[in-house]
Amino acid sequence: MSLSGELLVHDEGRVRTLTLNRPQRSNALSRTLGAAMTEALLEAGEDPGVWAIVITGAGDRSFCAGADLKDMGAADDERVRFRPPWRRPERPVLEVLWETYKPTIAAVNGHAVGGGFELMLACDLRVVSDVAKLGLPEAKRGMGANFGTVVLPRSVPLAIAYEMLYTGEYISAQDALRWGLANRVVPADRVRAVAAELAAAVTANAPLTLRRMKETVAKTRELPVAAALRLDVGPNPYTSEDREEGVRAYLEKRTPRWKGR
Repeated sequence: MSLSGELLVHDEGRVRTLTLNRPQRSNALSRTLGAAMTEALLEAGEDPGVWAIVITGAGDRSFCAGADLKDMGAADDERVRFRPPWRRPERPVLEVLWETYKPTIAAVNGHAVGGGFELMLACDLRVVSDVAKLGLPEAKRGMGANFGTVVLPRSVPLAIAYEMLYTGEYISAQDALRWGLANRVVPADRVRAVAAELAAAVTANAPLTLRRMKETVAKTRELPVAAALRLDVGPNPYTSEDREEGVRAYLEKRTPRWKGR
């Protein structure tokens, strides 16, 4: 299935995969691709049959090269007014991805730079090609990296975040693993398969619990522990049919049959 030629949508079991399909432009984020991704993420969030979302790029060279600088340069030549992402009428795709309350996995099949690195940061779990270059070169381009500037310092030690932001230099997949930006680093031809295995391990579990965990993490991470422990957010798995099923399946030594209620 395709929402546009630039975005491919594929379901397998309870996992929905969104593939950026602009390999000839290193899967750079055009305005139309960003809009298609936003729509696809909203639909996946509303679909009860989708329990996890995988994001990857077409081809074997790039996950996503960020904003399409060729399009941007052409618009500048025509003196088209440039609006930063957070001042546009549509919602920024990075914000929508960050706020999606279903587990998200980045299958980083190649280089992820600029907005592509931010796309990776916006996902919960990350499987990264061992030859991928990663980073935020915006300081070298006079750009902003607003999302990365906010999220990266929450993800790695502050000095590492400053170095990446200030120098605009790329890091290796091995550095990303060392600093906790990647869950797995694997050969490029194994990225999608390992991401699928990780998605299968996630979706084998109770969907209400997954939603509860993600929403709780998102809404409590900046709170003091005492306040966070008392913030009751997301669906309540404790009183669900799935909680009873999980206990029964464990006692009967069988696989649970989750209903999502």
